[in-house]
Amino acid sequence: MNPFRLPLRLGVVSCLLLCSFPAEAQSTQARPRARDLGITFGGQSGPNNAITDVSGVEVGHTTLISGDTRGPRGKGAVRTGVTAVLPRGKNGVSEDVFAAIYALNGNGEMTGSHWLTESGQLAGPVMLTNTNDVGTVRDSVIAWAMKRGLEWELGLPIVAETWDGLLNDIYGFHVKATHAHRALDSARSGPVAEGSVGGGTGMVCHSFKAGIGTASRKLPESEGGYTVGVLLQCNYGARHLFTVEGVPVGEEINDLRPCYTGPKKPSPGMFKDVPPCSASRGDTQPRTPEGAGSIIVVVATDAPLLPHQLERLAKRVPLGIGKMGGLGGNSSGDIFVAFSTQRLKPPAGTAVASVSTLDNERMTPLFEATIQATQEAILNSMLASDTMTGAEGSRVFGLPQERLIQVMKKHGRLTTAAPAP
Repeated sequence: MNPFRLPLRLGVVSCLLLCSFPAEAQSTQARPRARDLGITFGGQSGPNNAITDVSGVEVGHTTLISGDTRGPRGKGAVRTGVTAVLPRGKNGVSEDVFAAIYALNGNGEMTGSHWLTESGQLAGPVMLTNTNDVGTVRDSVIAWAMKRGLEWELGLPIVAETWDGLLNDIYGFHVKATHAHRALDSARSGPVAEGSVGGGTGMVCHSFKAGIGTASRKLPESEGGYTVGVLLQCNYGARHLFTVEGVPVGEEINDLRPCYTGPKKPSPGMFKDVPPCSASRGDTQPRTPEGAGSIIVVVATDAPLLPHQLERLAKRVPLGIGKMGGLGGNSSGDIFVAFSTQRLKPPAGTAVASVSTLDNERMTPLFEATIQATQEAILNSMLASDTMTGAEGSRVFGLPQERLIQVMKKHGRLTTAAPAP
């Protein structure tokens, strides 16, 4: 038994209906993150190595784990949730930030994106959930805003999704308004829970269990001293393409593929070739439709960037995904939003705000930081996720840390001491 996996497993088992992880539960990671294992992707992280290293940003999760893994569709295993990212925290939730969106491949949804692109500004939170519950979460943000007299300011919420229908009984529409409100109300600064939490609870990345991941980079003072933070919901990618710092990890660890534990195959048609778990551990052939998922990435920075510069930043996210083995496949929704926390409000009684803009000649270090943090956040989302059994007995294995370390050492890419898994 892997001792780093035990705390998370116990926590999941104890969640009979609703698991919500507020700030106090976010302070301890259940197992080592990429950087703890000596895998850094370059650059210097912030103190929490999280999107919350950008001052003012808060994150909250509501995690839903319940139900019968053998239950029928609509009444089966619930493996889903909601994640909220608040650029200025709850106290400044209605104050706009400059923002931009970029889609590598658009087989996905991000509500409110048209006005964000038109105005170059974002008000309110960025919410992450599963595909079928986007509408509920969108409406719930407006209801949450109404209680605070902010229904006008937050009238077009940003809600993004990835599809968790292998592990989650997605057609049960299990996310309710109270779950979105809980994620918003529990949002905090500081360390951020990763893996099978919030919107990432039922997600799969490169055919390993994954979910929410985060990382940050702090530039040296000579390059402005700015912070870039990334938070993502990871649900994309084929196993054979999975690469870590140039090492073909997916080729080296080509077993432990998704399978099913029940008496019959999961009902979604795309999983008709999923093998039974009794035969899958040594099966090196992909038997599920790999690369059919999606990834949503939120990039935050305190650098003074205008909307067109933030779009440039968002366009660098795919370079980090590509380094990990992502292709932006035909049925993948790869959508990214970037924002800057510089203040936009004009002085009281005036209509003109004075804002700053970083010289474009100084942006390259921010591009590098975004690419590095994206890679690390993807791996963190996988390392934090334990093996999970979900809807109709479907099972997805966690990335085995001890084998990852062995593969990295084999290829000469792990030179620092790493704890024994």
